[in-house]
Amino acid sequence: MLAFLSREAERLICAVLFLGMTLLGFANVVVRYATNYSLASSEELLTNGFLLLTVFGAAIAARQGQHLAVTAVVTMLPRGLARAVVLLSVLLSVGLLLASSWLAWQSLTTLYDNGLTSYALGIPTWYYQAAVPFAFLLIALRFVQHTVEEFRLAGSDHAGDGHA
Repeated sequence: MLAFLSREAERLICAVLFLGMTLLGFANVVVRYATNYSLASSEELLTNGFLLLTVFGAAIAARQGQHLAVTAVVTMLPRGLARAVVLLSVLLSVGLLLASSWLAWQSLTTLYDNGLTSYALGIPTWYYQAAVPFAFLLIALRFVQHTVEEFRLAGSDHAGDGHA
């Protein structure tokens, strides 16, 4: 079970978020058409749900190697140089993700220290931001996991041809 969660945590989070957001949006439409009122908190919850879906969805993409990448130059390079360029891009990407995590943490602590509350529900705004720094760390982890797998596969594909 723990192995499943470590492998599929972001998929589970995204599925639960998307289901909750769909149900909330549907409930808001029903209430709006049945009573001419709307659920004031739905906008707040859906907006922050989209934020979380975005960062956890990015972790899924990173794990599967579906992140944005420009590969035209890398494919024209000799294998050794191509690997070095890919490794440099991974290091820079992970550095950016770690910096984003740190900045998101700083934002979270500022929101916590300020005691700001949300406009619709009146709950502390840091609640909505609490997962973001950890999501950036998860994206970095998944990015590294995918890169390690790709390098391992590339090494095993060329192990017997004398070019490794």
